[in-house]
Amino acid sequence: QVRLLDSGGGLVQAGDSLRLSCSASGGTFSSLNMAWFRRGPGKERELVAAISTDGARTDYSDSVKGRFTITRDNPKNMVYLQMNNLKPEDTAIYSCEGDRYCFGNGCSYAYWGSGTQVTVSS
Repeated sequence: QVRLLDSGGGLVQAGDSLRLSCSASGGTFSSLNMAWFRRGPGKERELVAAISTDGARTDYSDSVKGRFTITRDNPKNMVYLQMNNLKPEDTAIYSCEGDRYCFGNGCSYAYWGSGTQVTVSS
């Protein structure tokens, strides 16, 4: 059973940066496509970024493209989300998710972390 632990959230001001981290244990991390999702207050759950098993393919929502970068370190069983130029509308609970087959939207990820709160003040 894969377990994901996400961390790195916090309270920042608009324009600041944060890096979220997600550590995986209990499975073969390198076989999982990974993604970051978020749910803001009163908003639908949204795919923020996705990355393929080897990191060769990434995908971003239009709202974060050019500001956020997803990366992974397979030997360390880690996936990261570097968030730059944060905006108040980025305020949400962010969670990492993983799946052997799912990539991006339109499918369900089998594994997910408990989430980490990101709050961006104006």
